[in-house]
Amino acid sequence: MSILPLFVPSRHLCWAPNADRFLGEFALRESARLVAPGSLRTGNLQHRGEGMRDKALFFVALVAVVLINPLAAFAEEEKEEKTDPSAAYQFTVEVEVERTPVKNQNRTGTCWCFATISFLESELLRTGKGEFDLSEMFVVRNTYPVKASNYIRLHGKANFSQGGQAHDVMNCVRRHGLMPESSYSGMEIEENRHNHGEMVAVLTAMMDAVLMRKGKKVTPRWPDALAAVLDVYLGQNPKSFSYDGQEYTPKSFNEEVLQLDPDDYVELTSYSHHEFYTPYRLELPDNWDYNAEYYNLPIDDLERIIEHALQNGHSVVWDGDVSEEEFNSKKTGFAVVPETDWEDRGHEEQEIDKVFTGPVEEKVITQELRQKTLDNFTTTDDHLMHIVGLARDQNGTRFYLTKNSGGTDRKNDGYMYMSTAYVRLKTTAILVHKAAIPEDIGSKLQF
Repeated sequence: MSILPLFVPSRHLCWAPNADRFLGEFALRESARLVAPGSLRTGNLQHRGEGMRDKALFFVALVAVVLINPLAAFAEEEKEEKTDPSAAYQFTVEVEVERTPVKNQNRTGTCWCFATISFLESELLRTGKGEFDLSEMFVVRNTYPVKASNYIRLHGKANFSQGGQAHDVMNCVRRHGLMPESSYSGMEIEENRHNHGEMVAVLTAMMDAVLMRKGKKVTPRWPDALAAVLDVYLGQNPKSFSYDGQEYTPKSFNEEVLQLDPDDYVELTSYSHHEFYTPYRLELPDNWDYNAEYYNLPIDDLERIIEHALQNGHSVVWDGDVSEEEFNSKKTGFAVVPETDWEDRGHEEQEIDKVFTGPVEEKVITQELRQKTLDNFTTTDDHLMHIVGLARDQNGTRFYLTKNSGGTDRKNDGYMYMSTAYVRLKTTAILVHKAAIPEDIGSKLQF
């Protein structure tokens, strides 16, 4: 019901229902008549013109009230109250591993590094080494030169972006070691949070300029130029640093203190276009170095490994698709796969608070459906996170407690709950300790 104001001689404001059509037509007609050419010309009495002018102004104002500003107070009353979609699910955590606090990758595409470093920090807790805050940017700083070399050698026919995979961190550990955050923060741009926008633009332009070969050939100086840019934005690679009163190099710090062996870990995936229980090169853009050691498993086995790992004190690096509307770390804090696809919903149903008023029925995820979404690009390798626990919703459905890297000013203080269906469908790869794999599956992989 429309409710609009009526002005009465006493100058008091009152309200009358269903008056908008009558009042609108009257106000438009009167204001048009009063402001018509000649209607305000000077007559025998000056005050008559002033009175007409006042009336004209009154009706113009009335038109504005009727047509432009229709009572915000009443409009608010008629608005449909929105519910908090995050309240649709109530989670009970059953198993969780030790982990370090949530960090914030902020304006960088380095989730691959944050997730895997978080995983390694949990590994140190699991093995009794204690709590460490390791430097993500040390890994990023030492990965860019390798990525750039690959890009140049392939004449630009490769991926040179911020993205990467869990094995990129392991390769850095193998080649360069690791450092504590306190010795290498990578914060050299006078900001309080990571921001790689400008740096990436400069690096990309530089690599593309090298490939233009304006001097007819590629010179051996471009790696020095690349290193100089990385030094400016992230800081120079320290040759040594002090930790707990001892001097270490990044390699000796890992060998003597952390004692992390990259060969203890393996990446796993599950797609039917390659033979199961064998390694292959996972064809994803962020697998920029064409790593061919992703071990392929049926999805049921992959799910078993995640469950078995968490039940036995291990955690999991998760790589997968977060582009779906049903994945929302800011509004809901959970990720599910409803039976009805988002694009098949009506316009009014494409609102998070209307979709999630309680737990929803989810799709049954098969190997065939996984393959279909990979092939049609509705599953892509968007994001890496760290699975740290097992939970259930109020209906008993299994969810995975997952540590994100977007800071704590999101739902669940920076954690996500991903349903089993979501993990079965949207996982592109995981990384685990080989000891976290059930024995019967490990024997098929020849571990």
